[in-house]
Amino acid sequence: MSRVLVVEDESAIAELIAINLRHAGHEVTLATTAAQAHDEVSRALPDLVVLDWMLPGESGLALARRWRADARTRELPLILLTARAEEADKVAGLDAGADDYLSKPFSTSELLARIRAVLRRRAPQALDEQVELDGLVIDPATRRVTCEGREVKVGPTEFRLLHFLMTHPERVHSRAQLLYRVWGDHVFIEERTVDVHVKRLREALVPVNRARMIETSRGAGYRITQHARVEPA
Repeated sequence: MSRVLVVEDESAIAELIAINLRHAGHEVTLATTAAQAHDEVSRALPDLVVLDWMLPGESGLALARRWRADARTRELPLILLTARAEEADKVAGLDAGADDYLSKPFSTSELLARIRAVLRRRAPQALDEQVELDGLVIDPATRRVTCEGREVKVGPTEFRLLHFLMTHPERVHSRAQLLYRVWGDHVFIEERTVDVHVKRLREALVPVNRARMIETSRGAGYRITQHARVEPA
């Protein structure tokens, strides 16, 4: 279940892409201009952006360059769509930071295959790789959480929840998405259970002044951010 932002000003193409992505199980948001796309990404990072080169106002190419210059969006997966089929155009698109490039007309099955490939490449590396965010470090190999040298005591479920959030920073995740990614789709528990474990995780982070990193997006879900104001020690 990945969240895909489709930036395309031709409504027929945008709707065709959206229908096929939703059928494949993705959550889709549409934008018709670079400004709308930038607003969507500023609000919450998607898992991937399908970005048309030719947009009214700022081009998709310019927007890609802008995102790649920003630390928050530098790793945002991008697939560039364009009617330009020349090799020089493809090189320009990839140089601008696109992970892949697809020329129009294209088949939706090929686009879905390209999306799957990019998401696989961009997925967090090995599950035992240490992750750090704003001084908070989680090490799946040793099952330890530390912050500036201090150990943070968390339960096993809170550990999995924190690991998922830290490997997908700045993105808002709904309760349903967290249940699927942290608990697994075979576990039948209420979505409010997520709230309980988020509360426990925040409580565990209070001693190291990192509780506010776990933000609530009202009506949407939760995210972890390094931009939250940290309480003084």
